[in-house]
Order: sequence, then structure tokens, then C-alpha cells
Amino acid sequence: MPVKAMDLFDAYTKNMLPSDQGFIVSSYFSPNSAYSRYEIVSYNNVKSIYPADNGLTFQTDGKKLHVLIEPANYPKKGEEPYVRSSNEMIPHRFSELDLHTCKNQTKIYTGKDAIMSYTSFTIMKPQGVNFSFIFYMLPDVYDSMTLFFEKTFNKEAGVPMVDSKKVAKALGAKIEKTMAWEYSS
Repeated sequence: MPVKAMDLFDAYTKNMLPSDQGFIVSSYFSPNSAYSRYEIVSYNNVKSIYPADNGLTFQTDGKKLHVLIEPANYPKKGEEPYVRSSNEMIPHRFSELDLHTCKNQTKIYTGKDAIMSYTSFTIMKPQGVNFSFIFYMLPDVYDSMTLFFEKTFNKEAGVPMVDSKKVAKALGAKIEKTMAWEYSS
């Protein structure tokens, strides 16, 4: 059975990063609350991958999609996500995000569209409980990512399971629609 996903930095160390196409999912959890951010990056045709200060730089184009989970008791709800402190921000205005309000009043924001990153991007090495995973381009990659988000939204961010399932399913479909790469033959 092929490996579906693994820690990004372990994959780099073991020379198991795909250069043709892959998905990187990084998480950033608040140490004091269920406030959580995710960054999903799809890439293809890597020219090179090399260590950078506290991370890995990929010499290729990337498509980025952001997810923000805001607990009901978050004190800065009215502040646009792009102007929040660096450990709480995602590069979007509310108008650029789709919103799902959970039954426990947690808010899940997902980018309406992927953001293109040209020539290169860097994935920072996770600190503490944060993580970065590489998802391999297998036939069931979107199902694997949907299940991954369903579980982490519920277990790590305190999202009720019914909402985790619904948002993860929509997110998996959005990733498939907006982040896949076209191949020319």
C-alpha cells in the first residue's frame, strides 16, 4: 500500500518529496485557544527544493488556500484576518472568504480562491504542536485530505463532528476544483 501522506520535513530528509506534483498542508494552532490556521499548497514541476532559514524553499509555482478556525470566544472577531498579528493572520479580507458557522458558534473561514505564488515559496518548519504534511498525488488524494481535515478540525480545533464533516467535504471539493494543475501533452 503506497504512503498517502507523511511529515514534510521527514519526507525531505528521506528524499521522498515528489517533484512532479503534491499537496502540502501546514497547521498553526494557538497555544491558548482553539484558534487554528491551515495553509494548503499545491505545486508541480519543482526545479529544486533546498533548506532555508527555519524551513524548505520550493523553486516552483504554488497555489495556496487558507483556512481559519475562530472559536466563539475569540476577542478580535471584527478585525480583518489580513491585519491580525502574524501568529493569527491569513492574507485575506472577510469578503475573500467563505464562512461556515458551526453549531457551537465556532466560525470556519476558507479562501474563496487559491492564491498563486510565482517562482518559489517557503514552508516554515513547524514549532510545538504544529505540523506540515505532504500528501502524495494518488487517485484518492482528495478523499485522504478530506478525511484528514475532518479529523483535525474536530480533534485539534474543537469543531463539532457534524460541522467538521460538512466543511471538510466542501474543502476537499474546492481543493480538487481550484488547486489541481493542468497537464499539457
